[in-house]
Amino acid sequence: MDIWFFRVNDSSILIHVSGCFMIPDTDKAYIAGLFDGEGSVNFNRRPEKKKKHKGKGHRISNSLRLSMEVTMTDRSVIFWLCEVLGCGTVTKKPRKGLRKDGTKYLMQWRWRCTFRDAYYVCLLIWPWAHTKLPKIQQIIEHYAMKKLEHGADVISLEEYRHVRKR
Repeated sequence: MDIWFFRVNDSSILIHVSGCFMIPDTDKAYIAGLFDGEGSVNFNRRPEKKKKHKGKGHRISNSLRLSMEVTMTDRSVIFWLCEVLGCGTVTKKPRKGLRKDGTKYLMQWRWRCTFRDAYYVCLLIWPWAHTKLPKIQQIIEHYAMKKLEHGADVISLEEYRHVRKR
């Protein structure tokens, strides 16, 4: 198993784990509990303004925002989560200001993944999730439908060549 650490900037670290390994059910259940208690699952489909074209103004695009994250002050748990899952990024999230008693807020750490990585994590924790289960099911259903649609659009190369010759 290869583990690569890549520093994106001063506060972001990308961790990539390659190789095939099994995650025990107890770890999957613990991760599901982390998401239920400390995490968030986002699945939003809405129109957004985009400025990625030549000319004046903007265009409206139907966008999908799909992400999962866990934020907490315990650094070791966040790095363990990233190592076990083998995907996502770990970011330092410094807190500004002071509490009412005058002490500083603790440093927070955030693990975050998006799109296909989030789908992979959802498949792992689905049997043990409770609070975030509706959003997890939305992500799983979204990618399950994409596979069906993609499979329906696939044609053989021979059929394509035959049609093109006509």
